[in-house]
Amino acid sequence: MSNRRSFLKKSAALGLGAFGADSLFNALHAQSFSEAEKLWNPASQDNEAYWSVIQDAYTASRSEVIILNNGGVSPSPVSVQVALEKYNLQAAQGPSYYMWRIMDKGREPLRKHLAALAGADPDEIAINRNATEALNTVIFGLPLQKGDEVIGTMQDYPNMIQAWKQRQLREGVVYKQLSFDFPVESEEQIVKAFENAITPKTKIIHVTHIINWVGQIMPVRKICDMAHKRGIEVVVDGAHSFAVLDYKIPDLNCDYFGTSLHKFLSAPVGSGMMWIKKDKIPKIWPLLCNSVPNSGDIRKFETLGTRSFPIEQAIGEAVNFQEAIGNKRKQERLHFLKKYWAEKAAKIPGVKIHTSLKPEFSCAIAGFSVDGLKPSEVDSQLFQKHNIHTVGIVWENISCVRVTPHVYTKLEHLDKLVGAIEQIAKRV
Repeated sequence: MSNRRSFLKKSAALGLGAFGADSLFNALHAQSFSEAEKLWNPASQDNEAYWSVIQDAYTASRSEVIILNNGGVSPSPVSVQVALEKYNLQAAQGPSYYMWRIMDKGREPLRKHLAALAGADPDEIAINRNATEALNTVIFGLPLQKGDEVIGTMQDYPNMIQAWKQRQLREGVVYKQLSFDFPVESEEQIVKAFENAITPKTKIIHVTHIINWVGQIMPVRKICDMAHKRGIEVVVDGAHSFAVLDYKIPDLNCDYFGTSLHKFLSAPVGSGMMWIKKDKIPKIWPLLCNSVPNSGDIRKFETLGTRSFPIEQAIGEAVNFQEAIGNKRKQERLHFLKKYWAEKAAKIPGVKIHTSLKPEFSCAIAGFSVDGLKPSEVDSQLFQKHNIHTVGIVWENISCVRVTPHVYTKLEHLDKLVGAIEQIAKRV
C-alpha cells in the first residue's frame, strides 16, 4: 500500500513537473548547460565548446546517419525523450485515469509557458498536433462568403494551398496565388507583389513566414501592416520560424498564426500550436465540433477527442530546453550553420545555391542543386554513398536539395556534406 501511494504521488508530480525544480531538464541538462555557459564568449566567433554541450544533449548527434532534414521533423533532446517515455509508461497504468485526471492538469501550465515563449496571452494559445491542423482550423473557420478573395503564393505549403482550394471549390471563395522566384533580397518587392494583388474583395492574405522549400524569410510584419491599412486580415504559417527566429508572435501584427512544435522546438512528433488574436477568436468556427462554437475561449479548438497526452505534456521539456539556449543565440547559430556549408558549396563548380545567405532573408534552411542532376538523384547519392539524409525538392518553380541543420549538427558533419557535394558534382 505504501508503494502504491508513493507511485501515485510521483505520478501526480510527473503530470505537472516540467516547469518545476524537479523537471527532467534540470535533472539531465541543467548542470552541463550551466558549465557550458561559462564557455560562452559573446565577443568570439568560435563558441564550439559551448555548442558541443548542446550537441551532446541530443542522441541524434551520434546517429550513424547525418540528419540534415530537420525542416521536416527534428529529433528531440534526451530530456524530451525521457519525458515522453515516462508519460507513456504512466498512461499505460490506466489511460482513462492518468491521462484525464493527472496529465490533463498539465495543459494550463504548458499553455502558460508556451505563451511566454511566444510573447502572447495564454488565452490566445491553443495546443494541437501540427501546423496543418492549426492553420486548417483557421482557414476553414473563417466566415468567408462566395466571391471573397484570398491571396497566397504558389510557394506556400501544400496542405494550406489545398485547404484554400477546397474552400474555393465548395463555397466559391476566390483563391489567388502569387509566384516568386526565390531568393528575393528585397522586402519591398515582396510586399508590393501582395499589395498589387489586392482588390476591394480581398479579405485575407496568407503568408508563410519562412518558405519551407528554400528558407526564404518573408517580411511578415510589413505585409501585415500594409494589409491592415486596407482592412485585410493576415494568416501566418510559422511552421519553420517558431523557435528559429527571435520574435514574439504579436510583434508580427498578424491575426492568425499556426506552427508545428516538432520541428525546431524539438518537441515530440505530433505536437503543434495555434495563436489567434483574442478579439478574433469568437468568429472562428472550430475545425472539430464544440458545444459553444462561437465562444471566445481559445480552448474550444482543443476538443480533438482522445489524443496523446504524453506527447502534449512532453512539450514542456522542449520549452525548457529552448529557453536554456535562448531564441537570439539559437537563431544566430542556425544561420551560422547554414552559411558555413552553403558558402563552401557555392564555390564548387556546377553547384548553385537557391537561398540568400544574408541573415535577414534566411536562417536555417537552404537549397542547392548540381548541374546535370535531378534533386532526387543528388539526394539519393548523398544518402546511399555518404549516409547523409537531406530531401529533394521539386515544387512549382523550385528544384533543389534542401539542407536543414539544427543546433545538434556538428561542423564535421557539414564538412562531410560539402565533401560529398563536391564528389557528386565532379562525377557529372
